[in-house]
Amino acid sequence: MPLSPKKLQGVAAYWEKFVVDGELEPGVVRSPIAESWRRCMETRVKPDKGICTRFLESDELRDLQEKQRDLIGIARPFMTHLYEYFKGSGYIVMLCDEQGYIMEAFGDEDTLKKADRGLNFVKGACWTEDEVGTNAIGTALSLKRPIQVSASEHYCLPHHAWTCSATPIFDPDGQLVGILDVSGPSDRVHPHTLGMVVAAVDAIREQMLMRQKNRELTLALNNMNNIIYSISDGLITFDGLGIIKQFNPAAEQIIGRRNSEVVGASFKEILGLHSGLINKILLNHDSFHDVEVILDNKNGQVHCLASAKPIIDDRGIFNGGLMLVRPIQRIQKLVNRFSGAEAKFCFEDIIGCSPELKETIHVAALASSAMSNVLLQGESGTGKELFAQAIHNSSHRSKGPFVAINCGAIPRDLIASELFGYEDGAFTGAKRGGRPGKFELSSGGTLFLDEIGDMPLEQQVALLRVLQDKKVTRIGGDKTVPVDVRVICATNKNLSREVEKGNFRQDLFYRVNVITINIPPLRERPADIPVLFHYYLERTGNECGKQIAHVDPEVVECLSRYRWPGNVRELQNVVERMISVAEQDRIGIDCLPAEINGFLPAPEEEPTSVFSQAVKIAEERERRKRQQSEKEHQQILSLLAFHGGNLSRVAKELGYSRTTLYRKIKLLGIEY
Repeated sequence: MPLSPKKLQGVAAYWEKFVVDGELEPGVVRSPIAESWRRCMETRVKPDKGICTRFLESDELRDLQEKQRDLIGIARPFMTHLYEYFKGSGYIVMLCDEQGYIMEAFGDEDTLKKADRGLNFVKGACWTEDEVGTNAIGTALSLKRPIQVSASEHYCLPHHAWTCSATPIFDPDGQLVGILDVSGPSDRVHPHTLGMVVAAVDAIREQMLMRQKNRELTLALNNMNNIIYSISDGLITFDGLGIIKQFNPAAEQIIGRRNSEVVGASFKEILGLHSGLINKILLNHDSFHDVEVILDNKNGQVHCLASAKPIIDDRGIFNGGLMLVRPIQRIQKLVNRFSGAEAKFCFEDIIGCSPELKETIHVAALASSAMSNVLLQGESGTGKELFAQAIHNSSHRSKGPFVAINCGAIPRDLIASELFGYEDGAFTGAKRGGRPGKFELSSGGTLFLDEIGDMPLEQQVALLRVLQDKKVTRIGGDKTVPVDVRVICATNKNLSREVEKGNFRQDLFYRVNVITINIPPLRERPADIPVLFHYYLERTGNECGKQIAHVDPEVVECLSRYRWPGNVRELQNVVERMISVAEQDRIGIDCLPAEINGFLPAPEEEPTSVFSQAVKIAEERERRKRQQSEKEHQQILSLLAFHGGNLSRVAKELGYSRTTLYRKIKLLGIEY
């Protein structure tokens, strides 16, 4: 509590005694002032001085003002208000930082000049106790609480003509960041001055808190906008009347409309949702989650999953909502990815060197660049799915899903639901919410229908319709879903004969039999048997952790003579069995199954005649083909150089189409 003028006179007399002998009697001087005097005496502050000698250079002051720009900006209006109140009374208003340096000052020009000339009480000056003795600024810094210091309460004599009221400024985190001070003539001291300074600092702190909250809100809003504009799901916000307020880039891409076209338009008009869903969110204020919807798109319609949630304020009033839309194709890709619905094999993974196999690979490679349906024909175990995966991975659909289904392994009454999907409650045992079929799951990629010849006749009609219309209707549903699927079928049956027998529809046969690829059985390509044997021997040995160092020649001879009714799959199984029963690191004739062991030639026969003949034929074919390739490689290179890389002219001179030339360049590994 500030002292009355009468008490201040008593303090003046006591101050003179203290600066001489350094003794204090309790109760004469306020305890904060007495403690400050002791601190000043201990730090050897000269009581007859009190003139500031510690200043910031002009550039240092500018740096400080820039650093404290926010505090100065907040405090300046309140300092101006205080100055207007004291204007003409000889008072000045000062703002200091947490170290006591004056950053900003308001006051009458005469008073400011007086403070400058007599005390160096100006911007950039340090006004701490150890610099200028007991004063409101320095003592408030030490005490960290408001204080008024008047007349002889100051430790230094030149300050006795002043009265000062100062209050610390704490930021919202409780850190001391500055001091607000009002100083004027000591004969005009007023007990309410300190209260006004405290009130001003409270207002400054409220503004600081508000600014911090605004910054936090701005940061939160920026973070939210960053999330909204970076997520892959389409996000749409709307008000209580269903008017769209926000439309993120993902929604622009999914719906096919720009933000500028959509914001301000009706929710129903833009999205074309069923009225039931619109009423659920707009009228009933109910949320819904992962509901399948068909949204209008500039280019048609898009199949999506939609989720919506109402926004209710603290008074329970509906203020709009937000909706997320996800293209179902993207979700299906994730499902396919994690459920293993992807093709792992390429043409390079097909093992063999026989001309028959290489020709089959060549035809399949040409088929991969087309969009037509493919029919793979071959005995069980020849690698039909391996070829199907290779065709997919070599096509422009390689980034899409590869979904395989065995038509002969699914019960007749379930194959339709597997292929076309079903709606909620379509039949007893149907999963809640329904389920997409293989056609929907493979949209954008390839659907591999294995054992197509075993598909029931009643389902062949539905399959034909989907292949023709490129649309699918789930069982129990009435909406059609567009599907973009390439179909590869496989069978070990002769479909032409199945058509004649009435087991397979002729119109479906023509639909799937656009490009037919016949995969030769292993017995028709004996040159591949030794190659496949050594390949599986190494791979299976690595998997089992058992390396085979020696194989008896008779083993390969027996394998080459055997007919292999189970084809490559049977050979793979035989190799695995041989490795399992082999002793140490050797495979002999005793490791062969009995049915293969019997194919060892009699002693009077040439022991390796069949095998040698097959190898020689294969080697001769490879040699001729290699010579032809080298010749062709050099010829194309020369013509490319001659025509400056003009492919049309090179193709014309060789008598090829451009497509054939492209294929030759790729097969021969020519860079141009």
